[in-house]
Amino acid sequence: MEMEACLPVALDRGYRLPVASRATRPSPPRRRRDGERRRSELLDAALRCFARRGVLGVGIEDIRREAGASPSSVYNLFADIDEIILALLVRVFDALFAHIAARVRRTRTAEGAVRALVDAHMEWIALHPEQGRFMYQAMSLEGAGLRPQAREQLVAAKARGLQPILEHVQPFVERGAIPKWPPALLDVVLLGAAHEALRRWLAGASELDPAVLRKRLPALAWKSVRREPG
Repeated sequence: MEMEACLPVALDRGYRLPVASRATRPSPPRRRRDGERRRSELLDAALRCFARRGVLGVGIEDIRREAGASPSSVYNLFADIDEIILALLVRVFDALFAHIAARVRRTRTAEGAVRALVDAHMEWIALHPEQGRFMYQAMSLEGAGLRPQAREQLVAAKARGLQPILEHVQPFVERGAIPKWPPALLDVVLLGAAHEALRRWLAGASELDPAVLRKRLPALAWKSVRREPG
């Protein structure tokens, strides 16, 4: 029977011809999505544990119980507590630097960039005190507590987050509006007071109100680096 003759018979009997599906973007494999979700849940659980007991008071088993996870699901993603601390610290850095970069890149002057950098840092910590407290505690372990490979990953994460900020500030440096200092020195000068004040506030020094700090410390940072006329 010819194909044309077959079609009416097939349709009369209730058959439907296959319709070509539209091309769609392939979704990530479910196993990978599940792994990413489980990883995020474990890091969220770790942050809650660190908020209650501090970085040095938490073990990987505490995090596993907090997340309601099986031992296998934890150890498939993280070998030990150091890997969890590193992963959470990188996640915090990514969010913090993205916030700062978004503020700094909207500025058009050296003074605006410096003030925005300092204010954005304090703004983010004030909005996310648990993450800020964890960050400052974990950073105290950076030099001695983390393995060399972990420290290298942390340095890479910082460099990645700083890159768009440095690129925006570079023209001001080239014009002499901001000193041509290494990034580490600029961090100490611009954010040193903010880091110390925020650490104390997060530790319970209520007299160091972030709202007051945000009014005063950005101007102080600019005075520390601006080029005097003459």
